[in-house]
Amino acid sequence: MNIRIPSALTVLAAFAILFTFHISVAFSQQEGRTIPVNAREAMQQLLADEDTDGDLKITIDDSHVPGTERGNKRFWLHSMARERFEVAGVYHLCNLLQELTLLSQAGRDTSLLRFDRVFEPAVDRISRSIREHYWDALTRRIDEDGLPGVLQDEKTSTVSNARYIYVPPSDLVAVNYFREVRSRHPAWRLLVVQLPDRVVPQYVRGLEGYHGILSLGLRESPAGTMEGIPFVVPGGRFNEMYGWDSYFILLGLLADGRIDLAKSLVDNFVYELTHYGAILNANRTYYLTRSQPPFLTSMIRECYRHLPKDSTSHKWLRTALAAAIQEYKMVWMQPQRRTAIGLNRYFDSGSGPPPEVEPGHFDDTFRRYAAKHRMTPAAFERAYRSGRIKDPELDRYFVHDRAMRESGHDTSYRLINQCADLATVDLNALLYRIERDIAEVIEQEFGGSLTLSDGKTERSTTWSERAEERKKLINQYLWDPGRGMFFDYSLPAMRRTGYVSATTLYPLWARLATPEQAAHLVSTALPLLEAPGGILSSTESSRGPISEVHPLRQWDYPHGWAPHQMLVWQGLARYGMGELAQRLAYRWLFTITLNATLYNGTITEKYDVARRSHEVFAEYGNVGTKFSYITREGFGWTNASFQVGRSLLTPDLLEQLNNLIPPEWIFLP
Repeated sequence: MNIRIPSALTVLAAFAILFTFHISVAFSQQEGRTIPVNAREAMQQLLADEDTDGDLKITIDDSHVPGTERGNKRFWLHSMARERFEVAGVYHLCNLLQELTLLSQAGRDTSLLRFDRVFEPAVDRISRSIREHYWDALTRRIDEDGLPGVLQDEKTSTVSNARYIYVPPSDLVAVNYFREVRSRHPAWRLLVVQLPDRVVPQYVRGLEGYHGILSLGLRESPAGTMEGIPFVVPGGRFNEMYGWDSYFILLGLLADGRIDLAKSLVDNFVYELTHYGAILNANRTYYLTRSQPPFLTSMIRECYRHLPKDSTSHKWLRTALAAAIQEYKMVWMQPQRRTAIGLNRYFDSGSGPPPEVEPGHFDDTFRRYAAKHRMTPAAFERAYRSGRIKDPELDRYFVHDRAMRESGHDTSYRLINQCADLATVDLNALLYRIERDIAEVIEQEFGGSLTLSDGKTERSTTWSERAEERKKLINQYLWDPGRGMFFDYSLPAMRRTGYVSATTLYPLWARLATPEQAAHLVSTALPLLEAPGGILSSTESSRGPISEVHPLRQWDYPHGWAPHQMLVWQGLARYGMGELAQRLAYRWLFTITLNATLYNGTITEKYDVARRSHEVFAEYGNVGTKFSYITREGFGWTNASFQVGRSLLTPDLLEQLNNLIPPEWIFLP
């Protein structure tokens, strides 16, 4: 397969490559050489010369100052040995700033700067940074050593200025452990609260102003002390363990050989199911009323594939599979998430505005309803939140909003104000995959039947029958043979919605599509959803025109997200379309690489894949852009998508990305 660099970046590319070559050739001829530098002074001089917009980064947005050499994308680096070296181009200057930052933070007057790191090929540098730095920077533990970092999160602040950790009453070891931690650290203002035996929505709503972190698993360390089972957070403001993020993060960890850390994610999910009754949206108290898209069986199977096949691993598999069966029955097959047509929906048992959203998110919503009640928006919001005013229509709006947040796709016009009324393609494809996974694991690893700790026996044939019944219902209600796509089904309207979203491709990942359906999806949906930078979240026509009353939403056109990319790549590969998966992976990695090289290593939560840009201004902005000097963590599932996507590309395609030098890297006077 031959994939060319998109034409928008080929103008003057040859000239730019030659322009850069004469500057870097001296370095390449001295491969492995280091030079002694005063890192702090060099960094300050580099920023003074090239950071013309003062954001403590070197990016393509640092413009040349007319009449001076500032911002001309050329810098003379002076060594302590009285040598000087010219470094040019945005990417190389970014790398230089990052390397000097690391050296200066080591605190030595003289440091040895490695040439190969300054001129490291882009794909190699991004991948190495993820593997060697970002995963560790995103790893957390809920224990004595890990709590200080967790408690600094602004989301742990309360009206009493205390910090709360909530512990399930069924884990007495954790209750006692955290009480001892509290007694040893009074300055933390930590309060340890046992949750009630049964957590009801009214209890969660009553925690307003007193929300806190939820404990996760503890284990004995090699030193004989208690330690938290580690988990990986997405990054930025998302400083807790998230439900569906963790599946994609796990894929990246396994690609990098971090098997133990990947296994720990599963272990913490088993803990949540055992003690909270669900895999939570994330481990904070305001998420106790909802889950997130279910991927546990896929996580289990991916991990088990990398574990030694011995009695210890087999025991782990049994425990994890039992937890997955519990999740299926006690979360997804309960009446709240079942529909009249036999398929499932997302739901949240809480009520009212979800407390985790940023201030002002619902201003437009409250403004609309305030007018109906002839009140100012602020007065109406206070009255509604306190319960002094009832509005059934607004109540229903928040039912849908909360269900949408359980879907992970918050927010999208596919789901706004109707999510709880939809049997969605994504959820039912995931549940089909769970049913097939459980059937296959019981058959392959337990001889067709598995007896659980409560004495009940699960049989592979039963789970296969469940999967086949769901597949039949999906084809009946969600498959549109005329358009050749899967669509969500509206229960009140009793018809498919017709909203074209990346979720129409989930049945490929779940392996529930027939070969004929797969061919239809590739010929009908893919041309609508493929963009220069990867797979779009939705089509522009489904989203509708943007206006003051119809603002941009982050899970709609023109945005692309790492989970959609990875699910589509896997789905296409499972239907023998590996070259097509490579093409899409290349587009996505091109987008990440382009933005990282032009913007000081930036790796973000999401991208505008129509423009191949990280500049996304919908709703919450874009996590991963707010850093100085050097990014420390990237973003969890985007990191994972880079490592997974890299493993799909041929050496020729990787070389194309490594040699990608757009003309904007060099300032041409």
